[in-house]
Amino acid sequence: MSSIYLYEMYFFTFSEIDREFLQEGPGSVLSPTETYTANAYYELYGGAAGGVNVWVEIIDNTKKDNAKIVYYSDAKSDFSMEWIDGNNLYILNEERDDPASKRSIKLEVGKEIYHENGLACQSLLMKDDYKTCYQN
Repeated sequence: MSSIYLYEMYFFTFSEIDREFLQEGPGSVLSPTETYTANAYYELYGGAAGGVNVWVEIIDNTKKDNAKIVYYSDAKSDFSMEWIDGNNLYILNEERDDPASKRSIKLEVGKEIYHENGLACQSLLMKDDYKTCYQN
């Protein structure tokens, strides 16, 4: 059992996302230079008593089949995305009346990633995909 835990912790990839319950998120946002498109998706989990995760995938429009997840967190009621410039995306994810719920962050595409539980930060398989990994 401990070997399964260690495997999941150090060999994490986003391929484990349950795409069976995938829902389109609050839309797509094209970067000012039109180089990138940020798409948000929702993943339902846990049935009636469960919740919703949100992830943001960046597509490099200059390359084919090049999508990378840069953000993964529990979804809050106030969620939006906005490009600050051609390479920096601001993701707002929080409950308006609960400052402790804030999961908002500015990410530099290709260099930074956010995973609420830190699994992407610990993963040996993903360590070359970014320079800085943030977690809650």
